[in-house]
Amino acid sequence: MSIISCTTFIKTVHVTALYKLKQNWQNAYDTSLKRFKLLVGGVLIVGLISMMPSFFRSIEKRNGVVLNDWVLAHLPAFDVSPIIFAIIWGMGLLMLVRAMYKPAICTTYIWTLIFVCIVRFISISLVRLDPPAGLVPLIDPLTGCFYGHASITHDLFFSGHTSTMVLILLNLEKKSDKIIAFVATIAVMVLLLIQHIHYTIDVLAAPVIVYCLYRLTRFLDL
Repeated sequence: MSIISCTTFIKTVHVTALYKLKQNWQNAYDTSLKRFKLLVGGVLIVGLISMMPSFFRSIEKRNGVVLNDWVLAHLPAFDVSPIIFAIIWGMGLLMLVRAMYKPAICTTYIWTLIFVCIVRFISISLVRLDPPAGLVPLIDPLTGCFYGHASITHDLFFSGHTSTMVLILLNLEKKSDKIIAFVATIAVMVLLLIQHIHYTIDVLAAPVIVYCLYRLTRFLDL
């Protein structure tokens, strides 16, 4: 095959793929109601994210209690930040790719994330905890903007990193993707405890709460 033929073939495949993506999005949001749900959800999540830096700075100034955590007491603390964020961002990329080809996932994901953020704001405000003993700071430059580029240690109950992983797991549809996401979620939960970022109750409560909020989103048909 000549270079010109190869170039033409690649361009054809590229155009076909873009056309398919466009059709998928048009079919997924073919009514004004569906487009309205996506638009409102997008605006709300942007608003919530913009509130995060000031919220986390405020909770960092307060005092709380230190829990007697049996698991953490028997688990030496290590810095495993690179592994944690490699898993989280890797799964986030997989979710993004799947959403491109199955756009309907976006609305459910966004609205469940909205509920998770709101409930987490409430739970963190009500459950005043000081960080576990031996905590090793978890710093990720990619998500630093959510925290105001500061080290936040009081956003404990319930775990946001675990919530993110569970949310991805629930919205992926392929069986192989779900298996990968399940293993990745368990890995992140364990690694968060190894780094003493959260109490055991923080990471165990997150899947239950996120699942309930996901079912609420589906019940409300969002």
